[in-house]
Amino acid sequence: MRSLPALAAALALSLAAAEAPAQTSVHLEELTSPEVRAAIAAGKTTILVPIGGTEQNGDHIVLGKHNARARVLAADIASRLGDALVAPVIAYVPEGAIDPPTGHMKSARTISIPVEAFEMTLEGTARSLIHHGFRTVVFLGDHGGYRSSLERVAQKVNKRTPRAVLVPKEYYRELEHAGPADTALSLAVDPKLVRDARGASVGQGQNARKEVVEATAKGIQAFRDR
Repeated sequence: MRSLPALAAALALSLAAAEAPAQTSVHLEELTSPEVRAAIAAGKTTILVPIGGTEQNGDHIVLGKHNARARVLAADIASRLGDALVAPVIAYVPEGAIDPPTGHMKSARTISIPVEAFEMTLEGTARSLIHHGFRTVVFLGDHGGYRSSLERVAQKVNKRTPRAVLVPKEYYRELEHAGPADTALSLAVDPKLVRDARGASVGQGQNARKEVVEATAKGIQAFRDR
């Protein structure tokens, strides 16, 4: 028979569990402050920061392809890890000079910001999340053009807080811009992103999606285990 103190302790734990906010999503922006606090206290101290971009993608893929893809893949990775949350997508990124235009800015409807502004945003994001109790901040860049910025910011923040920020090499895939593999992966994330598949298959994209998620989750876990 359990002692009175043991029963009291068990009752207290039961009441605490009943009163704890239920986490309903892996997305930070869909949770309340108490829910995030409870998630961190329960061990969800890794947060993924999806980084996209708004750029031309030919005439068959929408401008926000990277934003949609980064958000979905980040959620997949968080679910695979089981102890991670996902920050809001950073959608404004360097896409080339504005005047005179370079890079993707040569094409209509691309949005670009200065590299310095982008890196300051990344640093502020990482430091904010670390301040609130996240131990591992993972930058998931869906566009290769700004990868050097991710690395620079990670190094800068890690000098202040060692081993706090990771840029996993397993996440990014070098795909032909708006080409068949790029189109297939977009189809696998959300068919509404693509106006014309041009022969790309959802099945091919689903395989790539699984590979990205599995490899990235393993890379993050290896980083945390060191």
